Amino acid sequence: MKSSSGRQRLTLGLVVHPDRPVLDSVQVITRYARRTGAAVIARRCDADRVGPEVDTVAPEEFADRVDGVISLGGDGTMLGAMRLVVGRNVPVLGVNHGHLGFLIEVTPSELEQALDRMAQGRYTIEPHSCLEAGDFTAFNDIVVTSAEPLSSLTLDLEVNGLRHGYYRGDAVIACTPTGSTAYNYAAGGPVISPSAPVVALTPVAPMSGISRCVILGKDDHIVLRNPSESVPLIFSVDGTPADPLQPRAGLSLRLRTDAVDIVRFDADTHLQRNRVKLSLLDLPLKPDQLVELIPQPLREQAERLRQARPADRPH
Repeated sequence: MKSSSGRQRLTLGLVVHPDRPVLDSVQVITRYARRTGAAVIARRCDADRVGPEVDTVAPEEFADRVDGVISLGGDGTMLGAMRLVVGRNVPVLGVNHGHLGFLIEVTPSELEQALDRMAQGRYTIEPHSCLEAGDFTAFNDIVVTSAEPLSSLTLDLEVNGLRHGYYRGDAVIACTPTGSTAYNYAAGGPVISPSAPVVALTPVAPMSGISRCVILGKDDHIVLRNPSESVPLIFSVDGTPADPLQPRAGLSLRLRTDAVDIVRFDADTHLQRNRVKLSLLDLPLKPDQLVELIPQPLREQAERLRQARPADRPH
């Protein structure tokens, strides 16, 4: 990871999970910083989580000062780190202190080796897109629902200034390719390749109107409009509640490609891990495809053990 600002001293920024134990990883990073002469900073809100060896700065200063960001947590922490540096050409490395970690390649035990590989320039950059809705940025999805619990919503769809029908149901999901494996998939939407610069609009429990997923391109200007004269709707951004969608107001969405850069060391290994994680979503696989999910070293070890067993004796 090389400085994009031309400064002699590299500055690494830490973004940490609010309650999971990450101090061991922080210590690995600070040891690396002492060895290489790098600086390590975090936001003041994370001061109690990163310990006294890490300098802290005001949140509004953080993104301007870092040359690279390291996220210590799960996908939620990673999304927060990515959101801080949208459009800044600052690479983000994720270290998985969470559960599934679709976005994250490195485990805590691999962190020291990962830092060495970054110092040697032995990594690649994986661009990620996001959905922009005014001041809001979503890397997974934006979900519009009724403001009243257990009530349906009605929502109009406009694309490039033209009306394209309406939704009536429990919710409408607008997702990026990265977010297609989350709520979108649970609602029956498609799994989309990260290489496809598209937005998916998926209705949840549709009652009338548009009942299938609609795929739109990166240059399409999408508006989800509340047609009511008096009833507000609500929307969430990557699972976090945002502002109400007032009566007659429209939520303007646009896909921003190459919004942030994720550090990758071994794309094949990352994809293999994600195949295992996707299998937890009950994607239909044949028996031979299930075998392929087992890492090659484990398959070879199992075969050696099988061959080492004595042959069954006839009774």
